[in-house]
Amino acid sequence: MFGPASGPGGQHVNRAHTRVELRFDIAGSPSLPDPVRARLLERLAGRLDPPGVLAVRSQRTRSQHRNREDALERMIAILTAALAPRRPRVATSPPPAARARRLAEKKRRSALKRERRTPPEED
Repeated sequence: MFGPASGPGGQHVNRAHTRVELRFDIAGSPSLPDPVRARLLERLAGRLDPPGVLAVRSQRTRSQHRNREDALERMIAILTAALAPRRPRVATSPPPAARARRLAEKKRRSALKRERRTPPEED
């Protein structure tokens, strides 16, 4: 889909439709296997519109052709990154400084609550 790009340029920018918007219907594409579709829908949830369509716009250059190539490269990069397997997280123990910070905060919170208590009544 093409449209006029924004920005300076006078009459030319109003007449030339150099902005490119590529759209890929992930949810409705018959070329995607179900596991791949599910992974893309999950990992790209923030970038998709409600029907499940990924849209990439480009208006970086003054040429419609170069903008089309740029948008296609970006779409391929987005899809490739979403399909790349995630590295498993290596479990590590918290560093001693973090442990000390947590204990210091617990002591401070405990002292604050202790000061809020009403003193015991003496007969």
